[in-house]
Amino acid sequence: MPTAIIADDERLMRDQLRLRLGQAWPELDIIGEAKNGDEAIELVDQLKPDFTFLDIRMPGKTGMEAAQVIGNKSRIVFVTAYDSHAVEAFERGAVDYVLKPPEHERLLITVDRLKTHLSKPALDVNSSVTAMLSQLAEKITAKPTYLQWIQASIGQDLRMIPVEEILFFRSDEKYTCVQTAKYEALIRKPVRDLAEELDPSLFWQIHRATLVNVNAIEGVTRDIRGRHLVLIKGKTDKLEVSRSFLHLFKQM
Repeated sequence: MPTAIIADDERLMRDQLRLRLGQAWPELDIIGEAKNGDEAIELVDQLKPDFTFLDIRMPGKTGMEAAQVIGNKSRIVFVTAYDSHAVEAFERGAVDYVLKPPEHERLLITVDRLKTHLSKPALDVNSSVTAMLSQLAEKITAKPTYLQWIQASIGQDLRMIPVEEILFFRSDEKYTCVQTAKYEALIRKPVRDLAEELDPSLFWQIHRATLVNVNAIEGVTRDIRGRHLVLIKGKTDKLEVSRSFLHLFKQM
């Protein structure tokens, strides 16, 4: 039975990939999970998996750095949220990739490729793919990448929500509400972190606890207390604007 480990700093992403791999390749045994590149290296040494699914960007050692240490001990599959231009770098190499969020049809292609690799020696990342990794690193450095989707919980279910469908984020002391036109979901990531990871031309921070999708803004009004409130298209919600963010609406 083929074996694999999954390395990703987001638990929901690990759960999602485990689920999708189980559907695409039931015989694949996921024997371990890691939260960062250092843990992935340790697991490869301990468990000797046939395949290692590595998220590109993780705390500590990144997926690329971990892959270079793992070398030919395990066949590497990168997990990435980068656009098609960055993915071209992978396609010039001998390793495969999974694009976030993992889609069933694409995973079936990956599974077919991995099955053929079982009869071949594991790829030595140190010697064969270093140049490819360097090219990708240059692309990442030159062009900032922003979140394209949000993993959020609705009850016991996990949803992968494209960011363009999100109307606004609003945090309280424990959770952040993710509001779309059709439903509300919850995440634990605070607004201050989201503000650094989302495209600032698409999402404006209007309060220390609120981010709003620019395309969802219907207008701005003032209440009897003089507070500025953002009106959301198709919703009754009114989002308060802090004084320090009023400059965003000068031209509206």
